[in-house]
Amino acid sequence: MTGARTASPRRAAAGGVAALALAAAWAVPWEALIDAFPAHMARHMILVALAAPALVLAAPGLFRAMAVPVLAGAITEFLIVWGWHLPQLHAAARGAVAPFLLEQALFLAGGLLVWAGALTAPPLAGAGALLLTSMHMTLLGALLVLAGADVYAQWCGTPPDLPAQQVGGMMMLGIATPAYLLGGLVLAARALRDPAEEVA
Repeated sequence: MTGARTASPRRAAAGGVAALALAAAWAVPWEALIDAFPAHMARHMILVALAAPALVLAAPGLFRAMAVPVLAGAITEFLIVWGWHLPQLHAAARGAVAPFLLEQALFLAGGLLVWAGALTAPPLAGAGALLLTSMHMTLLGALLVLAGADVYAQWCGTPPDLPAQQVGGMMMLGIATPAYLLGGLVLAARALRDPAEEVA
């Protein structure tokens, strides 16, 4: 009974965080506040690093019942993130409503898959998935920051804006990388604290 009483407020808090994150991603007019590429990145980071893990923590039984394979979830998320950062697909999402909605839905789905797989798998396997995700997010963010030119301007039909691209890359490095790294370290610590859970 004590576990149930403590779990319910925790799930409620996670649900509140998820609702706020989704509102921040989709109700805030980011393009009116910051440049186009950082606005794109703000939505992306909120969805995958805040909304997705909060949703999984709010409804762990649902996601456990889905039985998302941890490796498949991580690979799918990798393909979604890197695919939508290709210049052609990014430009399509910036230029029309339907591709934008598809991009946003897939970002959230990819985030849910990797977090659901990691948080419902044995802790060490989940830690590995989140740490690998942190690594590929770090690589993509670094590529955006270190690029010598705006790789999206030509495809988007906009003037080059390398500083905005670099800000977007730094947002990925400053939000996604720590979120996945922290999640992976928490799961690794859980595995070390309770090795029996790995073989349960």
